[in-house]
Amino acid sequence: MPVSSSVSSSRRFGPRLMAVAAAAGVVVAASASARPPSPVPSTPEQPITPPAVLAEPEVDSATLARLREDVRAVRATGVVGVLGEVDTGAGRLPARSGVADRATEAAMPLNGYFRIGSTTKTFVATVVLQLAGEGRLALDDTVEKWLPGVVRGNGNDGREVTVRQLLQHTSGIPEYLRPATSPRQWRRERLRTWQPGQLVALAMKRKPSFAPGAEWGYSNTNYVLAGMIIRRVTGYDWAEEVRQRVLTPLALRHTVIPGADPYLPDPHARAYTRFTPDAKLTDVTTHDQTLGDAAGAMISTTGDLNRFFRALLGGRLLAPAQLAEMRKTVPAKALQAMGVTGAAYGLGLMYRPLSCGGGYWGHGGDEAGFSTRAGVAGDGRRSVAVEVTSRSPADLKALLRTDRALSTLVDHALCGTG
Repeated sequence: MPVSSSVSSSRRFGPRLMAVAAAAGVVVAASASARPPSPVPSTPEQPITPPAVLAEPEVDSATLARLREDVRAVRATGVVGVLGEVDTGAGRLPARSGVADRATEAAMPLNGYFRIGSTTKTFVATVVLQLAGEGRLALDDTVEKWLPGVVRGNGNDGREVTVRQLLQHTSGIPEYLRPATSPRQWRRERLRTWQPGQLVALAMKRKPSFAPGAEWGYSNTNYVLAGMIIRRVTGYDWAEEVRQRVLTPLALRHTVIPGADPYLPDPHARAYTRFTPDAKLTDVTTHDQTLGDAAGAMISTTGDLNRFFRALLGGRLLAPAQLAEMRKTVPAKALQAMGVTGAAYGLGLMYRPLSCGGGYWGHGGDEAGFSTRAGVAGDGRRSVAVEVTSRSPADLKALLRTDRALSTLVDHALCGTG
């Protein structure tokens, strides 16, 4: 039985880069005339404690050796640091390369905290699907039903968009984010706090990308709206629902929803980016996460991400009917056009083929100097989570080199290629 059944119903960047399916790179919202009020910070239910340091197990030496080789290959694409972890079911296998801090040259912390960006979307989609399973909303409800008048203007119409289309990125609702172009712009915006309604209002200044249901197109606005719907249905913020329905039942003690707190828990690596292809690296570790909201605000570790995806695909969080809905995909043609062969998108979950046959389910995330890749093989036997600690959205060629190396790492890890 999925753990959701035990939760009381009374509880509660440029167009091409956006297609990389993760709010790619360091982003700021369009400027506003006044600083919005700070929301109440979303704090964990218990004090944050450092994750246990992983000892490198002696099991599956071939997988570990290949993981180390692939981590070094990702590092060779020009990133600052890489941490990968494979869970074979028999043990957790970590590997790292590069440094956590360019000044001190400290090693990447094993199981350190990092910002997971759009991997947040899978957690949020899980809550929405739990609510659907409880009969508290329907996937084919319109956005207008739950958020009257919110999606309006410039051709946007919440009466024509469904909850399912939000989760699947087939709504056509435009993106609210745009890339920062300089360290000065980044510093000016990095501690600004945002309310979800303000983010959606920014998106409503733009025309729809396409008619609802006509295409697939990645937009972070979809998940800001999903978070707002969770609050309308339950009376509680999306972050509280994720904690009660996912983090607590799975004992994901090192997954954090920081709210307006701009700092990462320790231990963590520092994050870096280049705002132009030829610029120096800028440290972008510390910033307010309300800009990401339900589209990308969470912090986690490789260990917790492996546990989450294994539990989700193993049926511990969703009843069979809702897990089946999550796995109903449409072709992610924008990703396929960028070389992501066979990519398809479900409800907050992506599918990609594996070279050894079959495929895997997971979700990536890219934001503010961090890249995350996580997924589980279709048979559930193996999972992988990877953290990269520099991301330069201004340099598309560099991004694609790193993405190819990450894809190879994930493929080898889930195929058991030694």
